[in-house]
Amino acid sequence: MSTPTSEPIAAEHTDSTSHADGASAMDQRLAGLPVRALRLLRATREAIQQQRADEADQLLARAQTWAGGHPEYLRLLGVTRHLQGRPQEAVDVLRRGLEIAPGDALLLMNLGTALRATGDLRAATVALRRACELAPEHAPAWYNLGRALAQDARSGEALDAYERALQLDPAHGGALIGYGDAQRTLGRIDQAAAAYREALKQPNTTRAWVRLANMRTIRFSAEESAWLERLYAAKTLPEADRISIGFAYAKSLEDQRRPIDALSVLNTVNASKRRQLHWDAPAHSAITESILRAFSSPPATAAPKEMGREVIFIVSLPRSGSTLTEQILASHPQVEGANELSDLEIVIEAESRRTGRPFPAWVAQATPEDWRRLGQDYLDRTQRWRRDRPIFTDKALSNWRLIGAAMAMLPGARVVNCRRDPVETCFSCYRQLFAQGHAYTYDVDELASFWRDYDRAMRFWHARYPHRIRDQVLEELVQDPEAQTRGLLDFCGLPFDAACLRFHETPRNVRTVSAAQVRQPLQASGGHAARYGDLLSPLRAALGTR
Repeated sequence: MSTPTSEPIAAEHTDSTSHADGASAMDQRLAGLPVRALRLLRATREAIQQQRADEADQLLARAQTWAGGHPEYLRLLGVTRHLQGRPQEAVDVLRRGLEIAPGDALLLMNLGTALRATGDLRAATVALRRACELAPEHAPAWYNLGRALAQDARSGEALDAYERALQLDPAHGGALIGYGDAQRTLGRIDQAAAAYREALKQPNTTRAWVRLANMRTIRFSAEESAWLERLYAAKTLPEADRISIGFAYAKSLEDQRRPIDALSVLNTVNASKRRQLHWDAPAHSAITESILRAFSSPPATAAPKEMGREVIFIVSLPRSGSTLTEQILASHPQVEGANELSDLEIVIEAESRRTGRPFPAWVAQATPEDWRRLGQDYLDRTQRWRRDRPIFTDKALSNWRLIGAAMAMLPGARVVNCRRDPVETCFSCYRQLFAQGHAYTYDVDELASFWRDYDRAMRFWHARYPHRIRDQVLEELVQDPEAQTRGLLDFCGLPFDAACLRFHETPRNVRTVSAAQVRQPLQASGGHAARYGDLLSPLRAALGTR
């Protein structure tokens, strides 16, 4: 299972050797090892800091003979495995190191970051809190604790951890950005923007530009726009930074009403980002088709008819009004907005491992009792979201592929499908640099292909579950908020509550890029695509619209 990240993994594993006395601190951690091992492990650490995972792996292989059982060797090996995208192996290695050195704060910090990457946020938080207890003056430990807490939807606690990191190191760029993220999640948009702008004064914080750009309610100043233009033109800018800067620069050009220039930059940075990612549009379409075939007839289930009545699934493509819909529902006193949960996908993946067959290959063999069991697993996993309110939203957008399984597992659940004009949807995705995933959004033809897969699937599910799925059309919601809100609440079995019309006043955690937008009342807008006119003809042609 993947974990959202917005910065190099090595930055998460920063240790005390990053300070001026780094060499002596490293020597202390390598006490008792021969000079040859000391030299190799110093080089390993340098390779890790430069994101050169293969080089670090080779250096560790050479050092194994002399240092293989040393806790610092195991620590660096664990960090390397994490850097290689093998976090579970990293966890295993780091735990071996802790068996040798159970009170090592750096090992605990590195273990916490690796556990966070596996999705085990509870264990990650335990390890990172212990690291902070053992090394209370170590800013990176507090920073990483903040990241784990933020990912676990504990934004208030995350804010406290980031504040502690910044008390210890006011120039910690990652902590400044994390602090801004937490403030944005809590709806404190001005404080978030201020933190991002402060982060820009520090080195290696270009991602703060993207954070500012993603808060679509924030306009860049003339000075910031000029700064972005200079940065984007810099010949020495690393490719990853150029992509981040490019998306922000395109936003500043939009603010200046220069659509031709903005689209030119977007085309360039999207193409660059796409080259870094793997995406197979025909394979995705084939998988979608296999899922629809597997559920050509709704499977029999032993789950009671009302099982899952606590759940409202919200599905859509990104940038289709899903955060707005969740904010409206979460403004109701009976509904907890849980944001984007991975639990449904985790339950399905676990069943695939149990059966030894990938989803949906095992669907035909699933018994009615299997579906009931899977539904109960999901409800057990999501119990935390029903502590204060009886109903919760699950806004994992990609669950549109799993609706057939969700309906068999949870017959009482409801699905709200957020729709928006396809050109506006796809172009809004194209203007967005995502922290992780959504590889299909960086190419116009692949975006259109993905939208067609989604559209075909949702029409399929509608035909089979007509009373359990509602289309929530963004344009209709903007045009008539009260009628659409009443219809949404009625579909969800909820009495009308006027607070849902004042959704922008609702204090809650919103962990998506739309966090700033849903803090404002609904506003009529012609959309961004309309401002580009014929410049978007290739997208319209790919979607089959004119």
